Amino acid sequence: MLTEARQILNSYIPIAKTIAKMFGSQCEVVIHDLTQPQSSVIFTVNNHVTGREIGQCFDHLVKQVLLSEDFKEDHLAGYDIETVDHRIIKSSTTLIRDYKQEIIGALCINYDINLMIQMKEMLNSLIPSPTANQMSSEKASKKDDSIQNVEDIADQLIRKIIANSQHPFMKRHEKIELIRFMDEKGIFLMKGSVEKVAEQLGISKVTVYSYLDEVKKQSTN
Repeated sequence: MLTEARQILNSYIPIAKTIAKMFGSQCEVVIHDLTQPQSSVIFTVNNHVTGREIGQCFDHLVKQVLLSEDFKEDHLAGYDIETVDHRIIKSSTTLIRDYKQEIIGALCINYDINLMIQMKEMLNSLIPSPTANQMSSEKASKKDDSIQNVEDIADQLIRKIIANSQHPFMKRHEKIELIRFMDEKGIFLMKGSVEKVAEQLGISKVTVYSYLDEVKKQSTN
């Protein structure tokens, strides 16, 4: 039987298909189940854009979405990512909550804009670019004084990652691998994340830092 979270997320599949059909083959849409962070991708359409596959984990959620100063009201639109073959992808991410307002998923739109970049370069050769003062003025007009509290979102994400492990019966090397996963996904860039991970794993902050040091040493060998 499907969980309540999966039922809610599945209801977004027609929306994902509509977006992909509306914007064509260069538009990829991905749905993540963040109650299963280590294998969060549950649906993709036009996945040739970035190569996202069902069963993969999230990638840019923390480093480029949650940590962005433009992230607010559970979404970030129009940020850039780069594929392994160096194509520029324009992406947007919207978080999905359940009826209790818990974060359960994300809807991600990835658009391959390389053809547009080529067209822009051609147009720029014909049309003058805006001045620095004009650009600064436009940026200032878009500035929003509201502050989005992402610590609660990060806390939920940490809880879900750890909940999917064998805690509290994990061996030391299993805890290190869990720390490695969270480090790779940018979890420890979030304020207070070390304390939250330590508390939920039942270990000290010093131990978390030592595991992080070990992960970094292993990555350089």
